[in-house]
Amino acid sequence: MRIAMIGQKGFDVGDQGGGVEQHVTQISIRLADAGHEVTVYARSRYGSSTSDRVHIRYLPTIYRKNIEAIVHTILCTIDVLFRPYDIIHYHGVGPATLAWIPRVFKRHARTVVTFHSQDRYHQKWGRAARLYLWLGEWAAVWFPHATIAVSHFIQVYARTTLHRQINYIPNGADPETIRTTNELDAFDLDSDGYLLSVSRLEPHKGQWYLIEAFKRLEQDVPELVSDLKLVIVGSVAYGTEYELTLKRLARGSSKIVFLGFQSGEPLKQLYAHARLFIHASEAEGLPIVVLEAMGYGAPVLVSDIPENLEVIHHAGFTFENKSVSDLMDQLRILLEDPETLSLAGRTGQQVIRDQFSWDVVAKKTEEVYRSLRH
Repeated sequence: MRIAMIGQKGFDVGDQGGGVEQHVTQISIRLADAGHEVTVYARSRYGSSTSDRVHIRYLPTIYRKNIEAIVHTILCTIDVLFRPYDIIHYHGVGPATLAWIPRVFKRHARTVVTFHSQDRYHQKWGRAARLYLWLGEWAAVWFPHATIAVSHFIQVYARTTLHRQINYIPNGADPETIRTTNELDAFDLDSDGYLLSVSRLEPHKGQWYLIEAFKRLEQDVPELVSDLKLVIVGSVAYGTEYELTLKRLARGSSKIVFLGFQSGEPLKQLYAHARLFIHASEAEGLPIVVLEAMGYGAPVLVSDIPENLEVIHHAGFTFENKSVSDLMDQLRILLEDPETLSLAGRTGQQVIRDQFSWDVVAKKTEEVYRSLRH
């Protein structure tokens, strides 16, 4: 099959992307390896990646936060009408608003949408953008021939609120054991000597809750974190205001370390040697960073939003969403019990091995495509 991916920033874009870009990259590679011709539409601002397996097609856009994605999606949608694709796959509820166009004007092709997240809950969007994204949720389940939800929570939401049955295919990760620690030396870190957060630096990702909770631990029970650092990995998508806010909050603590964007072997080792991985996000689809942390054997503590609960499969720990005090309490309880943390790390890795795999995700996506071609 000839497959087009639309809506993502690009292919293998590193720190410029998020979970959607990771998802598209991973399944595109595997679909191409299975013999399909895959084209990923991309925006040049986010790098000039090349691949010997996946076609990457760059189209222009207007690089302003509120219109960048939709302008690019419009141009991509026009472009696919004149190319011989069998499957046109939109990623995200914003791009989904245009899925009706190839369905009407390219009738031999089949359109698919992956509903990655309820983006309207992200704090960066204003009222008009949130309304558009709400309409995008409806479009995501009614415009295409098939819709994929990355979480059961989204699948249930589609059935109960939008009155549409859709497919469930989660995000993925690959379990891996990393024993070397050579990359940690560059960051002045020791194995098991830090707490870790990995995410884009955006308000809804909740890093400030973690910073505040850690500083309170330093003040109230300093002996508990005397041998620990808090490591925050991630970069900003638009502007630096939130990043500066986080660094202002961290002032007064020499133990809070910002490492910016990390990838490859350094990121793998950061995951593998963390005493605890914390994800304090207020809103998610199905967080790939939590899956990755579990895949490397890190015990995880997450906010108790439904999407995070779905990921950890009872193998991790939770705190009350948006509650600094509960996050601090849970950190204290877990740091006082290293045996429980060790067991949770092993259990989480087994969950990834049994329940989540990019190979399985790609295979199930291919099955959705094939079901539409008959």
